[in-house]
Amino acid sequence: MQSHKLKKGDMVKVSVGKEKGKTGKIMKIISEKNKVVIEKLNFMKKHQRPDAKGKGGIVEKEGPLQMSNVMFLCSKCDKGVRVGYKILDDGKKVRICKKCREILDA
Repeated sequence: MQSHKLKKGDMVKVSVGKEKGKTGKIMKIISEKNKVVIEKLNFMKKHQRPDAKGKGGIVEKEGPLQMSNVMFLCSKCDKGVRVGYKILDDGKKVRICKKCREILDA
């Protein structure tokens, strides 16, 4: 299994596709398919059957995007950036912005 530099709750910017240039927060990571679900982006229509929870119909929900099509949104650079790692003096491993070298993990 591959480790990912993005985490749930990160702000990301979409770099390709119909949602290009839009930003949002990661709601879910599907690691076995290398995909992410971003809040209020990439809406899809799903035909749902009625069940005990509620009525059926056509429901709109967020669809997954390929992880390679999104970039971490650095708050200092205000751009989509690549993410790297750095080991601090106390031995803690943190994520950093490759552009401005800012520590991304709070």
